[in-house]
Amino acid sequence: MGIVAWIIIGLLVGAIAKALMPGKDPGGIIVTMLIGVVGGLFGGWLGKVIFGVDSIDGFFDLSTWIAAIAGSVILLALYRLVTGSRHSHRHATR
Repeated sequence: MGIVAWIIIGLLVGAIAKALMPGKDPGGIIVTMLIGVVGGLFGGWLGKVIFGVDSIDGFFDLSTWIAAIAGSVILLALYRLVTGSRHSHRHATR
């Protein structure tokens, strides 16, 4: 897949990950897209390592979307852990 396809998947999957995990996030559309793109690559890597399958085959393959969504949800949770602890620490010092 080309870079444009990854950006489109990243934008859509980042939005899906945020819909699956509602809540306030400090990031905007760029962070959503980056989480989606990196999450897609991360999900594809996890699918390869854990299940031994090439889960990122093409734009319209279901395995691509499932891997991208799973990876994005994991990265969004990690992002919230990192940024949430930073924000809660700042509020605790006031």
